[in-house]
Formats: sequence, structure tokens, C-alpha cells
Amino acid sequence: MIAKSGSKRWVSSADDAARKAGVRAGMPAAKAQAIFRGLMMVDADPVADAAALERIALWALTVYSPIVAVDGIDGLVMDTEGADHLQGGEELMLARVANQFRAKGLTAKVAIADTWGAAHACARAINRETVIVPRGEIVRAVEKLPLALLRLPEKIVGDLRTLGFQSVGELAATPRAPLALRFGPEIGRRIDQMFGRLSEPIEPIRAPDWIELSRAFAEPIGAAETINKYVARLVIQLVGELQRRDLGVRRTDLIVEKVDGTRQAIRAGTAKPARDVAWLTKLFKDRTEKIEPGFGVEKLTLVAVLSEPLGEEQKSSSLVEEQKADIVPLMDVLGNRGRRVYRVAPVASDVPERSARRIAAAAEPVEEIWVHHWRRPVRLLDRPDQITAIALMPDHPPRSITWRGKKHDVRRADGPERVFGEWWIRNSELEAVRDYFVIENGAGERYWIFRSGDGVDPETGSHKWFMHGIFA
Repeated sequence: MIAKSGSKRWVSSADDAARKAGVRAGMPAAKAQAIFRGLMMVDADPVADAAALERIALWALTVYSPIVAVDGIDGLVMDTEGADHLQGGEELMLARVANQFRAKGLTAKVAIADTWGAAHACARAINRETVIVPRGEIVRAVEKLPLALLRLPEKIVGDLRTLGFQSVGELAATPRAPLALRFGPEIGRRIDQMFGRLSEPIEPIRAPDWIELSRAFAEPIGAAETINKYVARLVIQLVGELQRRDLGVRRTDLIVEKVDGTRQAIRAGTAKPARDVAWLTKLFKDRTEKIEPGFGVEKLTLVAVLSEPLGEEQKSSSLVEEQKADIVPLMDVLGNRGRRVYRVAPVASDVPERSARRIAAAAEPVEEIWVHHWRRPVRLLDRPDQITAIALMPDHPPRSITWRGKKHDVRRADGPERVFGEWWIRNSELEAVRDYFVIENGAGERYWIFRSGDGVDPETGSHKWFMHGIFA
């Protein structure tokens, strides 16, 4: 991407191929063309980029954290305190963020740190995809980083370099008074924010069509009973607005703003669109005990971040209503405790690992039925586990196998069942086949194994054997 101002043109961003050739952001466009012959240059569109970044921020807010904001022109900042457990912990959350961005064709560098400033700097300085700065280790993590990562104006950064400053650590170790006298309070403020000496609340991004209700307090509140009382009142107002729009809420965020300027968020989700006052109130009441009011709470905000159409339900007019088991409340409780609740639906595929998929726990029943003529094991391994087998190829079952260091003599066997690759999904599976066998050892244990390939043509597979499932 090429940015321009008057007659000046420079590189605003570059893809992997250009970066490998030496093209860097900020480099003059003419120099980039000289380095990379045939370089394709596209004029940058800051307005479109900002709109795209805002859309990504709104998506991230619904997926990862109730508190997400745009960070500069090329990043996002999220407060994941209390939300990372829903993703399986910090490491899994970081990996998931990077993988989901990659799946959308975007390259992301992700950092977790105690402060916004430290996370901002580390994400832009690291060479790898993810980094976690341990608690209390901000100084060690950022002291050697360049001044430009302090989020200071370019004029101040240039003047500091002229004075001989190169890194964050050098600037932080310099007496504050002379710097403030020459440059004002901005340098001290950014350093204090990065090191956690000064709070920097994140103002969450909002979509214009979201329902948002707030209650500010002249005197700060802190008692759990008082917080629950006002949350219940906000829920009543929220449900009234949902009814007016014929909507039900799937995901609701409670933002707690404290006297010290910090924010804490609680997210409540439901498996189906809901607008039941008692149930939504209960979902929040079960979790408000996690609120740490500190010196007091001065504002509560309730936001419906994910809503879906929900019409009025006609109740039965019979004298005796049929009792139907409703497990949706259980799904909601488990989901809000960080458990992943889902159902499994069949997929029309002979390849075992593709013959089922996860769907939402409260999704409509899947009518599709996929019948296999051969028996399938009750337990399928996450990944086929390679084994050693003694067998006469191409069509005979093994006489014995060795799995995880234990030998099994085969007493009975059935097969082969041939499974062909799905070339319409992957080109590499055009000629791929697997031959599956059901085998039983002397102890009566039955396993589902396969040979990669047809046993004759090496292009059909490696002819190695694998364990794939266990029968009851």
C-alpha cells in the first residue's frame, strides 16, 4: 500500500513477499520499487481501512471480550481480564485469535500484558505470532523497545532521537522534570500508562443499532445487593426495548465503571434468543459476586451485543399442559461457566473424521441422515495413531499389530472397507484411499484400523497402518 501527501509517496504497508525482499513500512515508494522489481503498488485508502478495522473490532467484541477498542490505525486492544477462561486460558485464547485471523486471510500479532501500552508495544515489536508478558515483567519486556512504540507524537519522537534517546528504558530512567519542561506532560503520561502507574481505561466500541442502557450514581455503590438491584432494573428496561423491537438477546454485557477509572465486564450468553426478565437477571446475579468494586462503582451499563428476532409465543389453552423437558437453562448455566456446550450433527462424508460436525447446542434438529453400511466404533481417536502391523497385502487383514508398545494378536477380522479420498475438498486426495478393518484380539477387544493406500500403488497412500477407533 502506498500513502501520499502532496508529492511525497511512501509505503504504508507491505505483504510477506515484499517484506522478505526488504520493503518496509515508511520507506519511500521510489526506493521500494528499486528494491523489488515488478512491485505491485496500490494506493492506500485510510477511510476504508478504518471502517474495516472497526468491523473487525465489533466482531472481536462479540467473540472474545466485552471491552474492545480500536488501537491506532492498525490494531485492536481488548481487556481480557475474566474472559480468557471462556477460551481455555491465555495461551489457547492467543492461539485461537491468531488462527481465526489467519483463516480470514489476515496476519495478526497478538500480545498479552498488564497494561494497554505494554501490549501495544510488544505486539508491534515481536517477530513471532504471539507473546505473553508475565505479570510484573513489563519493565524487562519493554525497556529495549524503540521510542516509537510509546504512542508519542512523531514530532516528539524525532526530537527525542535527536537528543540521543533510542529506547523506552533510556527514556524511563531519565529525570522527569527536564523532559516535562521541554515536551510537556505527554512523555511522563505515556511512560506511567505503560508501566501501570497510571490507569488507562478502554472505551469499548459500540455499534449504532445495539441496545445500550446505563445508570450513573451520584454516590458510588459497592454492596452486592445494591449492584444486583440496579442490574435487575436495567434488565427490565432492556427487555422492554427488546419487546418493542421484537428481538431476543443472545449475548449481553454488563460494564462496571469504578471511581478509579477502571472498568470490569461481565458477559452473559444464552443458547437461544431470550427476553425473560427473571432468567436474564439470574444469569447476572450468579456472576456479580466477581465484581470487585474497589472504592465504589459510579456507573453500570447493560449492552445487548447480539440480538436475534423473537416473536411472541402462543401458550397452550388446554387445562393440562404437557410438560416438556427444557434443557436450555442448563445450557446457559454451563456456557456462562466457561463450558463449551454443543451438539454433533451428521455430515455426508465417508471419511470418518469428516462425518460429523459440531453445531450450536440449541440449533434446530438436523434432518440429514448419513447411513454407513459398515459398523462404526463408538470412540474415534482425535487423530489416527500410527501402529505396526504384520499383514499380507493388498487385501488381507493383519495377523498382529503393535500399538503404543503393546502387541495384539488378531483372532478375528472383517474387511476391508475401502474409503476414497474427497478430491473435491483437497486436490491431494484425488487418488488417496484407505482400507479399514475391524479386528479383535484374544481378550475380546475390538479395534478399527486402516492402511493408507490400496496396498499396490504407492500414489494411493504410504501403506502405513493406523489405529482410528475403538469398539465398545
